[in-house]
Amino acid sequence: MLRLLKGMGFSMQGNSKAREGADHPDRDAHFTYINETVAGALDAGQPVISADTKKKELVGEFKAGGREWAPKGQPVEVNTHDFPSHARGKATPYGVYDVGANEGWVSVGISADTAQFAANSIASWWEHLGRVRYPNAEILTLTADSGESNSPRGRLCRLELGRLADRIGIPIRALHYPPGTSKWNRIEHRMFSFISINWRGKPLTSYQAIINLISATTTSTGLKIYAQLDENEYPTKLQVTDAELAAVNLERHSFHGDWNYTVYPQHHPSER
Repeated sequence: MLRLLKGMGFSMQGNSKAREGADHPDRDAHFTYINETVAGALDAGQPVISADTKKKELVGEFKAGGREWAPKGQPVEVNTHDFPSHARGKATPYGVYDVGANEGWVSVGISADTAQFAANSIASWWEHLGRVRYPNAEILTLTADSGESNSPRGRLCRLELGRLADRIGIPIRALHYPPGTSKWNRIEHRMFSFISINWRGKPLTSYQAIINLISATTTSTGLKIYAQLDENEYPTKLQVTDAELAAVNLERHSFHGDWNYTVYPQHHPSER
């Protein structure tokens, strides 16, 4: 039977993650729009960030994926089973990648992945790194996926971006990738992938260990990442009223305004 199958061109194969779902008819045009907008902002010396939430991790003596060099016969011993009840908690890393500076910021949360958490993470990047690097910034360009805390359909996402614009004092131009295409967001292959490589085979035994491993991540191209623990609790299922949403100073772009829009600080004259 095996010889027969091999003779017919069969072999043992695993599944391949290749399907992204149905393509949107404007997908390529949308990628072009994002890339051209980002390029224009960078050419103008304006800040551009790519943001997303990395996979949640159990904190404790759990097996870590991948392998790392160690003395022969002396593997790091971890729990036999990965029961969540044995964890010290869950880590939710939200990353902000500064495209122009090749520099990153990660807020490691202990609570839910919400739009409040995302906005506070971006605000932390701005307060610690962004406003010093871009003292004359006129607009912040944000690229993000369309899921969970970054969903452009979510009322809380738009409300929190409005509050964030008020907090940093400049407009925020949000560009969302279509559903199923988040891997094209720069943070995925310019920052998160290197964090995963750096902590492969290393159990994430504590929040401090996670912070240290993220902060120690570098590349040959000069990537530098800063990390900080966010101990705030972010409630889920918050309701945003029509009045709160209407108060957000949001202007949709002419090209796919459902994915692309600019949020202005209150009382800021909109660009027409």
